[in-house]
Amino acid sequence: MNAALRHPSIPADVRWMNRLSALVLVTGLLGAAAFAASRVFLLPAFALTHITVVGDVAHNNTVTIQANVASKLNGNFYTLNLAETRAAFEAVPWVRRALVKREFPNRLKVVLQEHKAVAYWGPEDEPKLLNNFGEVFDANVDEVDQDDLPRLSGPDSESAQVLNMYRLLKPPFQLLDVALDELELSARGSWRVGLDSGAVIDVGTGNNDEIVRRVQRFVSTFTQVSSKYGLHADALQAADLRYPQGYALRLRGIGTVTAEALAQGKKK
Repeated sequence: MNAALRHPSIPADVRWMNRLSALVLVTGLLGAAAFAASRVFLLPAFALTHITVVGDVAHNNTVTIQANVASKLNGNFYTLNLAETRAAFEAVPWVRRALVKREFPNRLKVVLQEHKAVAYWGPEDEPKLLNNFGEVFDANVDEVDQDDLPRLSGPDSESAQVLNMYRLLKPPFQLLDVALDELELSARGSWRVGLDSGAVIDVGTGNNDEIVRRVQRFVSTFTQVSSKYGLHADALQAADLRYPQGYALRLRGIGTVTAEALAQGKKK
């Protein structure tokens, strides 16, 4: 500090004025520097000239994506809001995630991750799709690559649980040489299975282990029951697994109930 400022003969108000003047000068210099920098950032050299789109683009045309999204972007290389840009790309049908990076001095690189459809979701008159993460998404169902996707349904908030249950129940039914074609979770938490043979099976409520055990018990004994009538799995029309110790069956041309189910007499 200047010796004159430290001298006790200088009034306090003068010393404060000197300090305030120095502060104003520094602030002014910083403001001027910031203004100059902002003008540099707005130079035409930093205007976005190219957007590179890579990653999963099986259901989208990269040129079309670039054209549609570019018209929604505001700003240049420095001023562009990356969060808004990411949201614009993720609004494109089939796009699940978008990673946006700046590439100096005037380019953007976008890496896309598409939804991978593993099931139809909900009723047929309101077609939606379910991805491999159990997330519901909207897209043109006519663009689905596979023709044999199952139809799952239930509350949207339980979509991941429904997909998980489908994965648990699919292997047991394969032992009967039939495919699990539909799986529904009701608002009350009750499960219903639809097979590709047209059969409908009421499984009831319970946790994952209880539901799986119930289905495994049915699969392990169904062949014994149907063979008594010289029938195969495709003869099954309906089954009710909600009995504690057995299940009820309806076979094509035959109506019957297992002895265990009759003994219990009550459903879960």
